[in-house]
Amino acid sequence: MKSLARSGALTAALGVGLSIAVLPAGPAGAAGETHVRCNDIAALKTAINQANTSGGRITLAAHCTYTLTAPDHPDDGLPEITGNVTVSGRDTTVRRAPGATSDFRIFHVANGGELSLKSLEVSGGSVPHSAGGAIWNSGTLNLADVIIKGNRAGTGGGVYNLGGQFRLDRTTIAHNTAVRNGGGIANGRNSILDRPGTMTMKGGALLGNRAHNDNGGGLENVRSTASLDSVTVSGNTAIHGGGINQFGATLQLTSTTVRNNIAVSGAGLSNEFSTATLTRSLVTRNTAITAGGGVFSGTSAQVTLTGNAVVRNTPDNCSPEGSVPGCANPADSVTAPSSYPSPPAGNNTAGDSSAGNSAAETGKAPE
Repeated sequence: MKSLARSGALTAALGVGLSIAVLPAGPAGAAGETHVRCNDIAALKTAINQANTSGGRITLAAHCTYTLTAPDHPDDGLPEITGNVTVSGRDTTVRRAPGATSDFRIFHVANGGELSLKSLEVSGGSVPHSAGGAIWNSGTLNLADVIIKGNRAGTGGGVYNLGGQFRLDRTTIAHNTAVRNGGGIANGRNSILDRPGTMTMKGGALLGNRAHNDNGGGLENVRSTASLDSVTVSGNTAIHGGGINQFGATLQLTSTTVRNNIAVSGAGLSNEFSTATLTRSLVTRNTAITAGGGVFSGTSAQVTLTGNAVVRNTPDNCSPEGSVPGCANPADSVTAPSSYPSPPAGNNTAGDSSAGNSAAETGKAPE
């Protein structure tokens, strides 16, 4: 996987050097496989349109940066994914140009579409008045050995999963920002189709993401289900749920570490009207301004700990006192109220009431 520390200068140099590589722009190799020359955006769009019709694999040039300077259509840098499309690279980046004058995300998977990304970085997407800075998914999205970095949106700074199937393997979601909720990922229910989002993450990390004015710095999980196995959730910030925020949802953490996250309450995990099960996981060194440094378990919420350690969080490990069986607080910890007021519905639901808002903002009909 590509190093997050790779310099912009090296990226540019490699991109220029490989842009003259002799790679066929049309089908080559195995049947259904299309190679796209380095930074040939027109050929990439053509390949996606072809794959939407007949399926197929698109292989991008290794060590290359594909830079989108303008949207293909409103809010989307590339053609919408409506078929079964696989895009793979090797130390390859697909990004919105830093100087682009229009705001747009990189990929949009429509209802019924399926997109698989392999060994890519997706960065620079910007839709501050909509959702899904890098990717909006309403279909099926599979990420393997992918980095989603430095994107921004109103909701779901990195990825917005609206009632879709979303799988991440060995994938890092890092340094993305949301104006409202879900700095890294917003996983929500599609109220139009009455379909919850389903997210499964194996390995990888949610690192340094931020929800500026609302909840879920790393992950916002609303009326949906999320499962994280062997994942690191670290350095994320939000109002509530610095690492993870849940509302009316179900969460499973297995062999996962939640640390060094910051929030007003529920710095590691904030859980309202939801169920969270933590197995062999560590919640540590998270900091809340008020209470729930490790876990805040609010109204109609249940948190189950099995073989876990919730320790060394500030100002307490779990809040309210006694709300999480098996979680002990230091003697000088703060006692919090039984619940905190929920933010306005439009901001608190990543995919229920906010789904309609986002659709209206993008000018698309809800899927």
